[in-house]
Amino acid sequence: MLKANLRRQMRDRKRQFTRRQLEELSLPVVARLRPLLREASVVLAYYSLPDEVCTHDLLGELVAVGKTVLLPRVVDDTTLALCRYSGEADLREGAFHILEPVGERFTDLSLIDTVLVPGMAFDARGHRLGRGKGYYDRLLSGLVCRKIGVCFDFQKVVEVPVDAYDVAVDIVV
Repeated sequence: MLKANLRRQMRDRKRQFTRRQLEELSLPVVARLRPLLREASVVLAYYSLPDEVCTHDLLGELVAVGKTVLLPRVVDDTTLALCRYSGEADLREGAFHILEPVGERFTDLSLIDTVLVPGMAFDARGHRLGRGKGYYDRLLSGLVCRKIGVCFDFQKVVEVPVDAYDVAVDIVV
């Protein structure tokens, strides 16, 4: 299956659910994430879009227990900058109408021990289908840490088409 076809299929699946239903479907996914983040100290996460596993409460929990939480911000057509997140007051609407952090820029990528990676689809080998711009693949290729793919169960597929530049995750939750 072509990437574009799989993206379209996943968008159609997501549209079958209301925003409230997706929030409910997020709860068991986030519950499975919590134990995986106990030992983490610097977590690169994402501030979820309405059609993604909702991370909003989880981010607050991580900050509350003293973890350094980083969120990506679109800099240009190819680059994401990472910024510290301390709460929703740090967010402003940015590129693609996504809430992005405006906090202090974080540059020591070697300190990141865990990344929560959103995606349109994942397979059991950790291959990920993103939204098509390549931002996460470029970012992940420079990180040496545990990469956790985060998705709804209906986003898990038998096989994700892969290109040479695609970066797999270590575990899919």
